[in-house]
Amino acid sequence: MKDLTTFYTSKNILFKQINEVLPKQLGSRKKIGIYTATDIKSTYYAIFIVDAKSRFIRKNANDLLELFEKLKEFKGHNFKHKELLISSPLCSKAKSFLKDNEWRVRVDFM
Repeated sequence: MKDLTTFYTSKNILFKQINEVLPKQLGSRKKIGIYTATDIKSTYYAIFIVDAKSRFIRKNANDLLELFEKLKEFKGHNFKHKELLISSPLCSKAKSFLKDNEWRVRVDFM
């Protein structure tokens, strides 16, 4: 959580509330960090953190979209910003697919 706040502070985004959602609550067994946050302008963020050694491919992007849909149902809210923070290599097709679905992809996390 501390890494998350320092990362966004360097991007000039301040959060007034950050909550962690466990993947188990969404019915998933994936090893992924899921956070919901609200900044000082009352903008809602859905933040997914992936820390893997293998490449993030298109199949993983489809799984991420399914998790986001489950998160929307779980929280009962549609988020304005959807962000993926990733430290592993990212497939170009997966990146373009996520950008087409209005996701922000940041590869420089951790």
